[in-house]
Amino acid sequence: MLRYLLIVADYSKAAARSSHCWFSVDRVAGDAETTAWKRLARLRQSQWREGRGYPIGSHPHGGGDEATPVGSRLALQFATETGANFVSANALTAVRTRLSRPERFEMLKADRLWADLLSSMPLCFNLFGDLAGQQEAAERAVRAWWPDAPTGPATMRFEYSPGRRDPLFLGNQSAFDAAIELDIGGGLLGLIGIETKYHEHAVVAAVPKAPALARYLEVTERSGAFTDGWRERVVGTALQQIWQDHLLALSMLQHPSGRWAWARFVLLYPAANASFARAATAYRTLLRDTTTFEARTIDELIAAPEALPGITKARLLERYF
Repeated sequence: MLRYLLIVADYSKAAARSSHCWFSVDRVAGDAETTAWKRLARLRQSQWREGRGYPIGSHPHGGGDEATPVGSRLALQFATETGANFVSANALTAVRTRLSRPERFEMLKADRLWADLLSSMPLCFNLFGDLAGQQEAAERAVRAWWPDAPTGPATMRFEYSPGRRDPLFLGNQSAFDAAIELDIGGGLLGLIGIETKYHEHAVVAAVPKAPALARYLEVTERSGAFTDGWRERVVGTALQQIWQDHLLALSMLQHPSGRWAWARFVLLYPAANASFARAATAYRTLLRDTTTFEARTIDELIAAPEALPGITKARLLERYF
């Protein structure tokens, strides 16, 4: 309740309307706390943009006579020319590098990445961009954030899947927003697969179609990580997305190549995002073995000493929190 009151105190409906930030999509029925967070997060991004004099974007991103101004977006051409959505030169370089290396069946949307200030994908690059192509920095961050992870050379990846649509994994197009690959020796790898959330909330999902569901159930049961009765509490619920992302990590551990000796799926969200805080708590109760799943707040990662450069921490806090 205190978190909710603090969010509401920092929000003005009039300010949201004047900043082109009042949208029904931010209302979550029956969840005032999450609604308050989503509305404040959108307004914050608009105010960050306005404070820098950046031109307002629209829906759709390409504009046009029927387009709606959206305060939490940048004008697309300006965004692609300047990289203004990114808080550091390293993050911008990581974006350009990743876009120059498209992967088969990827679902990375360039306009959203460049121009949507509220999207969790630009946040992912902003949070981890300093680790891209910087092995020592990546290893230092892993030690700060996940001291129990295997040691070894670390490689930062974005929008990463070991094999989209590959039936030896999940047979779908799932990918981690970010991943840190660890070379742990002897030809073996470890992996920290990361899903970032910011403005989003956990939504009830449709039950997967039969062939896909069969594979998901196979990976789940083979893992031995889940408690009895987990299926009724996950499939077709707001926990399903977390489950499917977790399964990607579990499928890597089960791959017949034996290449991945250690893996963990990490769900990251703002401490003020009540929806994912609740979902993470509920998901943990389904696990008898939690070694392959972790939920952390983005606030906590930013605050961790020695993980990120001080200037990047300051810019992340100013931008998002």
